[in-house]
Amino acid sequence: MDYWERLFLYRKKLLLPRINQLVNWMLGITYVCAVAFLAALVYEYGFRISEGERAIIHWVYRSVWVVFLLSMTLQIVFRQDDSPYKFTPWTWVLSVLLYLTLLPVVFHQPESGTEVYWIWAFFRSPYYRGAILLLYSFYQLSGSLVRLMGKRTNPPLILAGSFLVIILLGTGMLLLPRATYDGIHWIDALFTATSATCVTGLVSVDVPSTFTLEGQIIIILLIQIGGLGLMTLTSFFAMFFMGNTSIYNQLVVGDMISSNSLNSLLSTLLYILGFTLTIEGIGMLVIWYSIHGTLGMTLDEELFFSAFHSISAFCNAGFSILPGGMSNPLVMQNHNLLYITLGLLIALGGIGFPILVNLYETVSYYLGYWKWKVFGRSRRFDKRVHLYNLNTKIVLVCTAVLLVVGTLVIAVIEWNQALAGMPVADKLVHSFFNSSCPRTAGFVSVPLLSFSVQTLLFMLILMVIGGGTQSTAGGVKINVFAVAMLNLWAVIRGSEHVTILRRELSHDSIRRSNAVIMLYLMIAFAGMFILSMLEPDAPLLAIVFECISALSTVGSSLDLTPKLGGWGKILIVLMMFVGRVGAFTLATGLIRQEKKRNYKYPSDNIIIN
Repeated sequence: MDYWERLFLYRKKLLLPRINQLVNWMLGITYVCAVAFLAALVYEYGFRISEGERAIIHWVYRSVWVVFLLSMTLQIVFRQDDSPYKFTPWTWVLSVLLYLTLLPVVFHQPESGTEVYWIWAFFRSPYYRGAILLLYSFYQLSGSLVRLMGKRTNPPLILAGSFLVIILLGTGMLLLPRATYDGIHWIDALFTATSATCVTGLVSVDVPSTFTLEGQIIIILLIQIGGLGLMTLTSFFAMFFMGNTSIYNQLVVGDMISSNSLNSLLSTLLYILGFTLTIEGIGMLVIWYSIHGTLGMTLDEELFFSAFHSISAFCNAGFSILPGGMSNPLVMQNHNLLYITLGLLIALGGIGFPILVNLYETVSYYLGYWKWKVFGRSRRFDKRVHLYNLNTKIVLVCTAVLLVVGTLVIAVIEWNQALAGMPVADKLVHSFFNSSCPRTAGFVSVPLLSFSVQTLLFMLILMVIGGGTQSTAGGVKINVFAVAMLNLWAVIRGSEHVTILRRELSHDSIRRSNAVIMLYLMIAFAGMFILSMLEPDAPLLAIVFECISALSTVGSSLDLTPKLGGWGKILIVLMMFVGRVGAFTLATGLIRQEKKRNYKYPSDNIIIN
């Protein structure tokens, strides 16, 4: 029996392992090429390059294009039905789009001016090829990251590590020559990248005068990635193009985005991205309408300004590219629609994606119900009683109460002080805007130093409370604060059960809420203590404001941030990172969890009060 006969008879034992090894090698080369493509893209647009360097970069693009074509071909030809990573319809669409880049290579240039010529020119365009290569690079790298999650790694550490990677990459990109006008110190680049990724808004340099258009684009990309979360984006790419991954991967992703079931995992990711893009798009249009023709900008500048501030507001980042921020005299008068829009975007971003998903499902249910009532009584309609879950009710009620109370408190205290001289409508709008910002975003329309001490102390309370869980906001979160207050009220009344809206809160929810608040206060005090030693000349109120703002990822400051020294900035960077990842999440990831015990010690009481 010759070699080919043995190969045919034992092809599964002899041939398939070699094919799988070839495909795996090609996948490894593809990952390297994806990283090389992204590095070349950054180098081309981040540095001022010569024609020789540009030629080398374009050679890298062509090489990556060839490798991607070979890799996709091998995956299609040697695809196995038992592979855990299926080819979804969208994977086939991506494959077709990639193969369409071969049309200008296979066919000669047609006669110019014809429809065929424009089709040929479109697929020959470097922008089309670059967009497909970028999409394919994200597809490959996201798949590798999701596979990494299947290695039984620690989900909290994966979350913290993803933010750390983005911060470091963002720091390097902000240090690129074309990102700034006159360069920037690495500490300031790290500070800005951390503030953008952690959607905080504290800045140690003036954004519009320091960063070029390229630098501002990098900042807004960091804000968008930080607001959504790197793992949310990579999981979406992987599941969208590769289908459902392993059960463990789905459980990890579901825990990160608070999905109710594995069946709704991809739809929840789609909801998150859909809500984000839709709300930011609507906010961009309204902001553009409110500032059109009033700031002395061109149409392109107005559109970029609108997009930047819409993303910054919805992600609760508080970054502004307007000199002086939102207290710029150009927008302080006759721009109430701008401030109302930003305030509403901040509120929507601060209530959290699970609440937005629940609201969408509720609206869809009511639309379906009325459609059934009017047109389809012949068919059965499944009526539901509890449309809003308890988490949604708590966050919506508390958010509305905090916005109304905050607006009234600031208006009453500052009516004849910081808001003096404004029309009544402007006073109410600025009171609303400055009550929504301290809980989540660092925008400010009235300089904080002009506010009274009482207003600043009230803002500190709002900063500590923050926004909703699983949102882009910081603080201890509304949910945690509400549970702690309900527990306090139950203890004062002598009740053994903590109840709200005819629901009894679980013992675990109460324990975790108390632990989150205690851990937050410990870290906040430690930060204040260390910063007071690093900046001995800074006022105590400014130190407290800076630390709470960093830990709650708010971004408000009593003008202390630009005056901080190197070690002070590093401390604030650490506090912003801990605040965005979550102190409780980080602690549970770093500390080994105790195994469940099948026994219980005798209980005893400690004298309290």
